[in-house]
Amino acid sequence: MTSALDYVRPEIAALSAYHVADATGLIKLDAMENPFGLPPDLQAELGRRLAVAALNRYPDPHGGGLKERLREAFAIPATAGVLLGNGSDEIITLICQALARPGAKLLAAEPSFVMYRMNAVFSRLDYVGVPLRPDFALDLPAMLAAIALHQPAVVFLAYPNNPTGPRYARAEVEAILAQAPGLVVVDEAYTAFADDSLMALAGEHPRLLVMRTLSKLGLAGIRLGYAAAQPQWIDQLDKVRPPYNVNVLTQVAAVFALKHKAVFDQQALLLRQERARLAEGLAAMAGVTVFPSEANFVLARVPDAPRCFAALKAAGILIKNLHGAHPLLQHCLRFTVGTPDENSRVLSSLPACL
Repeated sequence: MTSALDYVRPEIAALSAYHVADATGLIKLDAMENPFGLPPDLQAELGRRLAVAALNRYPDPHGGGLKERLREAFAIPATAGVLLGNGSDEIITLICQALARPGAKLLAAEPSFVMYRMNAVFSRLDYVGVPLRPDFALDLPAMLAAIALHQPAVVFLAYPNNPTGPRYARAEVEAILAQAPGLVVVDEAYTAFADDSLMALAGEHPRLLVMRTLSKLGLAGIRLGYAAAQPQWIDQLDKVRPPYNVNVLTQVAAVFALKHKAVFDQQALLLRQERARLAEGLAAMAGVTVFPSEANFVLARVPDAPRCFAALKAAGILIKNLHGAHPLLQHCLRFTVGTPDENSRVLSSLPACL
């Protein structure tokens, strides 16, 4: 009998699929989503716009004016080209596909976003992981030594880092940019909650690509990512981009949302304030170690992460258990910052779960 395993690449067969937990009936604080929906008046206006979208036609392959709106909203330099993706996940895939020469390497600090490593496997890039320090700071000497040794085609740096929370020092990223021989992707998925960005350099530095998503801002459901870099990079990546990768409804919804960006900015400000309250409350609990975060989540180490995770889930709260994902994440839990009420629920429920 024919088996799929007779034909699937062995390195693919060895992988586990990206797991998304069922959050039915739970307070969902496991996926770094903005917990706030659109205000009712914006819901109604967006509904009217979506109702007249040309669903019978293929979407504009150039984004239907969306690139221009993104430039205005996020100060993308005029000298940078812009690439749109079906989420930043697709942009990671496009980068790996374009750079996957035989023997080419992808280098990343770890633990970090798991899709860097997975896409290296998908595209047959050799993956090189450089461990962070125990406090999740970047080990810059180790990074620079690995770059010198492996000469990677691409380096991925999450700025701030997921799942740990800290933002590396800007000087450290600039040191990596100075030494890396190929593309350096600075993943700014959490830029709405961070205190620094490299976007102003996106059209200036010949090896820098700044990648972002609208997901964390409050638009995870429309799946829109974008990247900015010198046109020489964007032109090449565009060759492997499916021509209709950003659908009609996403284009309409994103253009509409960017006209009301102030609403999302206000939500991000509240989430920053709640992040501080959540971190302070967690740190005050016996046996809990909280790590600095410039994202919309807080990472904490507890005495027994699997037991604590299960107890919180039984109490109706779903967070992310990272214990076992990487040796540095032993007994670590990641708490997405929710609404004020949701965060209060976490803080009141957690002591009994520790």
